[in-house]
Amino acid sequence: MRAAGSLRAVALTVSLPDGSARELPEGANAADLAAAIGPRLAADAVIAVVDGEERDLDRPLPDGARVEIVTAGSPEGLHTIRHSTAHVLAQAVLDLFPGATHAIGPPTDNGFFYDFELADGAVFGDGDLERIEARMREIVAADQPFVRAEIDAAEALVLFEGHRFKQEIISSVALGAGGPDGDDGSGPGDPGSSEAAVGAAPAGTAAADDDDELASEAAGDGTVSYYRNGDDFIDLCRGPHVPSTGKLGHFALQRASGAYWRASEKNPMLQRVHGTAWATAKDLKAHLQRLAEAAKRDHRRLAAELDLVSWPPELGPGLAVWHPKGALVRKIMEDYSRTRHEQGGYQFVFSPHIAKSVLWDTSGHLDFFADSMYPPMEMDGADYYPKPMNCPFHVMVYRSGQRSYRDLPIRLFELGAVYRYERSGAVHGLLRSRGFTQDDSHIFCAPEQVASELASLLDFVLSVLRAFGFEDFEAKLSTRPDDKWVGSEALWDQATDGLRAALDEAGLDYGVDVGGGAFYGPKIDVDVRDAIGRSWQLSTIQLDFNLPERFGLTYAAADGSRPRPVMIHRALFGSVERFFGVLIEHYAGAFPAWLAPVQAAVLPVAEAHRPYADSVASRLEAEGFRVEVSPAVEPLGKRVRAAKLAKLPYVLVTGDDDAAAGTVGVNARGGRSPERGVAVADFAARLAAEVRDRS
Repeated sequence: MRAAGSLRAVALTVSLPDGSARELPEGANAADLAAAIGPRLAADAVIAVVDGEERDLDRPLPDGARVEIVTAGSPEGLHTIRHSTAHVLAQAVLDLFPGATHAIGPPTDNGFFYDFELADGAVFGDGDLERIEARMREIVAADQPFVRAEIDAAEALVLFEGHRFKQEIISSVALGAGGPDGDDGSGPGDPGSSEAAVGAAPAGTAAADDDDELASEAAGDGTVSYYRNGDDFIDLCRGPHVPSTGKLGHFALQRASGAYWRASEKNPMLQRVHGTAWATAKDLKAHLQRLAEAAKRDHRRLAAELDLVSWPPELGPGLAVWHPKGALVRKIMEDYSRTRHEQGGYQFVFSPHIAKSVLWDTSGHLDFFADSMYPPMEMDGADYYPKPMNCPFHVMVYRSGQRSYRDLPIRLFELGAVYRYERSGAVHGLLRSRGFTQDDSHIFCAPEQVASELASLLDFVLSVLRAFGFEDFEAKLSTRPDDKWVGSEALWDQATDGLRAALDEAGLDYGVDVGGGAFYGPKIDVDVRDAIGRSWQLSTIQLDFNLPERFGLTYAAADGSRPRPVMIHRALFGSVERFFGVLIEHYAGAFPAWLAPVQAAVLPVAEAHRPYADSVASRLEAEGFRVEVSPAVEPLGKRVRAAKLAKLPYVLVTGDDDAAAGTVGVNARGGRSPERGVAVADFAARLAAEVRDRS
């Protein structure tokens, strides 16, 4: 790369994001521009955006271009750092494991991964990640430049001889051929449900879509770009990358796992190495600390320690059984939900767990969602499918009689169990299950009622989330796609304006995903931030013009016409299972008193104090509290520690003085000093206030 001082006379002019212009010599590149602006920018620059296209810093700039220099700490800069670090990972693995080949290696929200096939079906073993990371640091220290080149696809097939996955990408993307077994890797659509809320992986852990990564490796115009760093390593990639490996270094490898090529069980199992990369050592350290805290809060571990839920292997992946304590918390959640819906004017409905194929044909699920449905059961000459969604059943309720504008809106609610086939590698405890229960509501309303219903719905959503302890919200408004959509443009505009007005009225921060709506209607997704700052997608409000059309739904309007209603899909929890898993991690298992399966444990100092301890427990239970007695079969200190490890809100100790005075010693969770001689009535009033206020 040339030094800025060696450039020739002014020959081109570029504009910067602030509207100013810079004059540069002929042949100048973005690195030269950054150096001309200032040494700090030159040191921090990783790529440039030239007329809206991300490009390497060393590519010459065209005259008249609009240029933005992207620095390491920006979202685009981090994306590039992680992408480039993935290349270094691949280089290290191919150096250390003779006969290995590489597949794809995309950046993710907080890091990167790369998939490999090792010789003779080998897998990464103990100590391999340490060896790989050490080799990566040698590559970084060598400050190898990332050098881009373009060739035609036929030449690329020869260049990547011995790397069958790269050749498949070249054939399927650059040359336009189909994928393996005709599989293009595309996922199922969703004809109308709250799938977005229940199917999403935990924010911050989402993996890149395989087909998006294929498209990022090769263009569909018959040409292929690749990058070379070092003497021997090349990787198929459209780029861009940091200028050299020396720009990297703040990374850590985290784990290895198995992953099917292009996420299909029909394809080879590969070895996936996961890592994280950041702009600075401080950012890396902070992220690793967040990961350590998240590991402490892992709902799967806490569910076992607190005896809440388990996943017996006999049931199969993604299927849980709820133990009494977990089921009790679930009952409290569901009872609260039922009460709120009853107060909100909803009518309760129930639907079966299976239905004939004709229902799913009509709804479009067999066209758009079949890959996520369990296979059918043949019975009495018909195919029956376990339901992946509740919405068609609620349509059946609406369609069961004549509807008038006077009946609208009709609000139906169900805690309905659904079953979806998730690939075993995607299953993640309660957060991504194969069987789960949605708090599903479907509202049928006239078009002119949409705006008021949406405003009410969003207020409902936020009030429920706040009741469970969430206060930090973000939302996303997804608008009409550019190509395929149903309904009228006027109806879409009216619905989208209604969603936007509801968000504005709620004072909720939101982004707009232009064109990101489903083909059946626009939607709002609501994310919450938990106690350690992680974002979780939970609630969703989706408008649907599709199912009313498919099922021929109408209502009698005041003018005698028979227009179609608008259908609104709405889930507050998303799914009961996912919401419970998020609650476990949010509270680290220390549920607030109103949700805790055991609100207080009574510990007699000695067995002689057991009768009084039992009487205290009975009195509290009579007032509706959940209490257990810990008999004095072990030393008091050990029992107190056990109760605290069980994350109980209160531990009550009873001795001679308490039995004489009608008091208890109160040990509140959270490290507050123990209180002695608290009247049982005063403690009961305190606990009642906490439960009432959900504090």
